[in-house]
Amino acid sequence: MPIPVVTHTQFNWNCDFPTAIRPLTMSGRDLPADAVLLPHHHPWGQFTYAMQGVMRVTANHSSWIVPPQRAIWIAPDVEHAVTILEPTRLRPLCVHASRSPFPDACKVVEVSGLLRELLSALEQHDQDEQSGRERLLGEMILDELPRCAARPLRVPLPHDKRLKALCDALIADPGAEHTLAAWAGQVGASERTLTRLFERELGMRFSQWRQQARLAHAAPLIARGVPLSLVAAQLGYASQSAFSAMFKKTFGSTPTSFFAEK
Repeated sequence: MPIPVVTHTQFNWNCDFPTAIRPLTMSGRDLPADAVLLPHHHPWGQFTYAMQGVMRVTANHSSWIVPPQRAIWIAPDVEHAVTILEPTRLRPLCVHASRSPFPDACKVVEVSGLLRELLSALEQHDQDEQSGRERLLGEMILDELPRCAARPLRVPLPHDKRLKALCDALIADPGAEHTLAAWAGQVGASERTLTRLFERELGMRFSQWRQQARLAHAAPLIARGVPLSLVAAQLGYASQSAFSAMFKKTFGSTPTSFFAEK
């Protein structure tokens, strides 16, 4: 029978965990919007494929948005939390630590057509029968995973309290048009200090970080079909074309194409 699919956020359900002999297993979660998986970690890696819906994963002082038909890799022992932004159908793969396919701790990736078909085949496989076919599917999936192209849907989060106050305010209202000098007056640090903090803690300029935060905020809006003109207005862009141009420059495709379910 196909893999069991749960509709709750508990961790102690009957799930097959990977071993050195069986390095890859699959489970399923179908969750409603606003469901939350509290911070947790496990000794295996996790590659979670979002068949439908949008989720946000927080780990390693960063936040990642995972649109439909994309996936996120989380390395072994990395503590992470998940917030469901739109009703989702998730198919997590548990990967034994000895077979981690990526050097990164976390990353959002494209799911190739071949990988999508392999995942679909594994989902329909009888999980009670550890057959040669299941092993072959697992090995083909592990071979294909490192070939997935990364997508820059990461929003790094700071340690410094002053910078954190600024970032939290922008995440709550990404369309805010305050300059860095204006933010400096609100968070109790000079513009020069904030500039240094953005470079030192987040590895980018204020304008670059704000753009990443805006893209993250746009993800669930576009995925649920909100008109791009409204999305652009919410994010502080003068026009839909200005927002679309920025999006295409970052991702190489239009917002509609990027978030379309393949």
